[in-house]
Amino acid sequence: MLLWLSQWLSAFNPDFSVFSYITLRSILSALTALAISLIIGPGFIRRMSRTQGGQPIRRDGPESHFVKAGTPTMGGALILLAVVLSTLLWGDLGNRFVWLVVIVTLAFGVIGWVDDYKKIVKQNPNGMASRWKYLWQSVIGFAAAIFLVYTSDNSVTTEVIVPFFKGIVIPLSGGMFVLFAYFVIVGSSNAVNLTDGLDGLAIMPTVLIAGALGIYSYVAGHSVFSEYLSMPHVPGAGELAVFCGALAGAGLGFLWFNTYPAQVFMGDIGALAMGAAIGLVAVIVRQELVFFIMAGVFVMETVSVIMQVVSFKLTGKRIFRMAPIHHHFELKGWPEPRVIVRFWIISVILVLIGLAALKIR
Repeated sequence: MLLWLSQWLSAFNPDFSVFSYITLRSILSALTALAISLIIGPGFIRRMSRTQGGQPIRRDGPESHFVKAGTPTMGGALILLAVVLSTLLWGDLGNRFVWLVVIVTLAFGVIGWVDDYKKIVKQNPNGMASRWKYLWQSVIGFAAAIFLVYTSDNSVTTEVIVPFFKGIVIPLSGGMFVLFAYFVIVGSSNAVNLTDGLDGLAIMPTVLIAGALGIYSYVAGHSVFSEYLSMPHVPGAGELAVFCGALAGAGLGFLWFNTYPAQVFMGDIGALAMGAAIGLVAVIVRQELVFFIMAGVFVMETVSVIMQVVSFKLTGKRIFRMAPIHHHFELKGWPEPRVIVRFWIISVILVLIGLAALKIR
């Protein structure tokens, strides 16, 4: 929106052409989303506290969590508002990738909202039935993947790039690409949701990954930089840096209120949407394998749940004291802030490794 305005104003004053630079708009997008979160946040939390019954707490979980009962949730709505407004303000609204990530993020947010609404307002501890949740996630994930295939203008957009090895790619047919992209988008959405069990645990890795993907988006959309770094050139992908900036800024603003002890929880409305968003961006810029590295904490949390379920069904024994794995460390005696910060440190390391793949090939 503001890009179009600046382009019109640049005809009268060339100084306004500075807003055509993606780098500047990405920074402004992050700051705008951060400001929206910080300004609206206090009033949003007060309203949620008056209208909700509070977050239900698992009775079989760590005892330290019982004091969190009643904390307002659905804080992900604040993130979505900041991300969408900032992206629409600073992004190129003629770019198909911008609209795709916004629509998919909101669609997954709606799924999460229904789940949260049933849990909190309707007092249904099971929330939205799993089969319906996965059905709608699958519909949206497949739709996004099919859209990317049918709007693709070169073969690069359906190749899987192997990080750290120059020129090694895995070509995928249209159908295989759709299935792979679906797995990344839906898997990422649910992985972030599983991780969102401690104050600030899920949002900080999301912020870090969004920032790194913003860099990848800018490089992928820049023909010179992508050629120099031996990365696939995806025309138009550079605008996703604006979206990633908004996601990082909104996430930091939310963390202001979500840090231990949390004043508000993200809820499924935020976790499902944020996970789908970063997964989709990774698919568009063709960095799914790098994304798996950077999202190692989310992967670890998901794998811990799978291992726990499989082990219990096959042997009747549990591998961890409780899954996801962050609860295992709590039950071992780690204070919640220690678990959170150490998982953040792991995320920083993994994101730096992922960024190193830009040059090490």
